[in-house]
Amino acid sequence: MSAGAIDATLVGELSRIVGEAHVLTDPEITAGYVVDWTRRFAGSTPLVVRPGDTAETAAVMSVLAAARVAVVPQGGNTGLVGGSVPLGGEAVLSMRRLNVCEPVDELATQVTLGAGVTLADAQAHVAASDLSVGVDLAARDSATIGGMVATNAGGINVLRYGAMRAQVVGIEAVLADGTVVSHLAGLEKDNTGYDLGSLLAGSEGTLGIITRVRLRLHPTQPERATALLAFESAADAVRAAAALRRSVASLHALEAVFEGAMALVSSHLGLAPPVGSLANDGAGNSDGGAAWLIAEAAARTDPSDELGTAVTELDDLVVDAAVALEPAARQRLWAFRENVTEAISAAGIPHKLDVTLPAARLAEFTDGVEAVITAVDPEAQPLLFGHLGDGNVHVNVLGPGGAEPADEVDGAVLRYVAEMGGSISAEHGIGTAKLAELHLNRTEAELAAFGAIKRALDPAGLLNPNVLLP
Repeated sequence: MSAGAIDATLVGELSRIVGEAHVLTDPEITAGYVVDWTRRFAGSTPLVVRPGDTAETAAVMSVLAAARVAVVPQGGNTGLVGGSVPLGGEAVLSMRRLNVCEPVDELATQVTLGAGVTLADAQAHVAASDLSVGVDLAARDSATIGGMVATNAGGINVLRYGAMRAQVVGIEAVLADGTVVSHLAGLEKDNTGYDLGSLLAGSEGTLGIITRVRLRLHPTQPERATALLAFESAADAVRAAAALRRSVASLHALEAVFEGAMALVSSHLGLAPPVGSLANDGAGNSDGGAAWLIAEAAARTDPSDELGTAVTELDDLVVDAAVALEPAARQRLWAFRENVTEAISAAGIPHKLDVTLPAARLAEFTDGVEAVITAVDPEAQPLLFGHLGDGNVHVNVLGPGGAEPADEVDGAVLRYVAEMGGSISAEHGIGTAKLAELHLNRTEAELAAFGAIKRALDPAGLLNPNVLLP
């Protein structure tokens, strides 16, 4: 049976497992599950199932596997590469009801969370124990822990704590046939074979459906100092970022906004950046090469002297700087970074190309990528921002009037990245958007190994069959 051949018998069997209210077949109700956050990727589904725990998830998968129904696991549906929507008419398995936050293990500084717990809820839950989740990102109110692990999400604190894979110390998941694998002890030393948590992290739902995750936590760093620094060029910003990483032990985030994106977000907010200047036409368009860095230090005691000294030592690299210590003032600086994605989305439907470059090629890339894009689509508008502390640049491209740019833009940018020794996906994953370019970063032998792992855990190819693997 294909996903398009769902019948009343199957629906009834699933309803007995999860309850009739959690088996959705009405297209008007399922419509919210078939379009991704960017609005670029949209599909269709005959069926959405919402299990409430691991046992229900396993029972649902047993039924769907027996019926040969392909499945797309879905968390908060905040993905940006088409990996969380049913592009081939698959059934959707929504994990949002798996939203239990278990008690914090304060001795181990760990917590076990249901896959459907949002990042914001996880952060609030562990904050009562003076602890924090290592990964933070702007979609915290919607992004779920299971989805973040499945995509190995990164965000703004990777330079200090690593991406989501580095936070996982235990995992529970349901395989394609309904088998449950569970290893949640969270032992820091556990050398007993394959690390299933690391394997499932970044697998984009192709190997198993994550139901519970045990995360390592980090001591809260309550004292913050935030600086917004303006530079004349990307090269100056890259040199400054390297210097700050070496000199500021408490560095917590190091975010970049390049001139086109800064012009757009400033227009969106109706505010000029407090430092530096924009050579734009007042409508969010800019041709300059300037760059801005948000550098934030976080510690148990006031880190402002450490950050301030490091900024002073940057000498002539910095055109201008603003430093904030109070939460409201710090948030005003962060607004120019955290609202960039919203500003781009308000302007149209972008192609989002999330890439990593070697530090030595970062400035060359940010200076050269616009020519690569306009050679393919002369009317396209590149908008760059990202996590400069770990080499991650988010290349967003809008067509004229907010339309999508030419499809060929994606391949041209990703080939340019690969030629520079970079990765075509820093943190968003491959999804559907980058399937055709995966070979740029992975050898034939690696792709064959990927396929062998997929066949071993999902021989019928039922789990997210249209993503990651060519």
